[in-house]
Amino acid sequence: MDGSGDGQNRQVNVFGEPLADCSQSPKTGWFRSGCCETDASDVGSHTVCALMTAEFLEFSRSRGNDLSTPRPEFGFPGLKPGDRWCLCAARWQEAFEAGCAPKVSLKATHRRALQVVTLADLKIHAIDLV
Repeated sequence: MDGSGDGQNRQVNVFGEPLADCSQSPKTGWFRSGCCETDASDVGSHTVCALMTAEFLEFSRSRGNDLSTPRPEFGFPGLKPGDRWCLCAARWQEAFEAGCAPKVSLKATHRRALQVVTLADLKIHAIDLV
């Protein structure tokens, strides 16, 4: 996870720039580094830095992934509206198609997310459009 490798796996955002922090509190990311960093072991592609909303949290719970309930045994505090979290790209896409995709930080969304979602769709929901 040193950030090296081919263009698909480098730790850069959707613009090819250094990946910005997504959230330090709660600490997010596949590696719990605060960034949406990824590698080959991250089969869910936790690469979209999203701003949680009540609507999205309910949507995710209805799809079998309860992100609101704390799970201390896994070091997971539970999320609330306003928290930022590295979402699986496919879950964000599913929410987008259902009309309840949360806003995203493009500077903190990993380039690998573009294997699942389009930059155009992410830009529609961007909180930091350049």
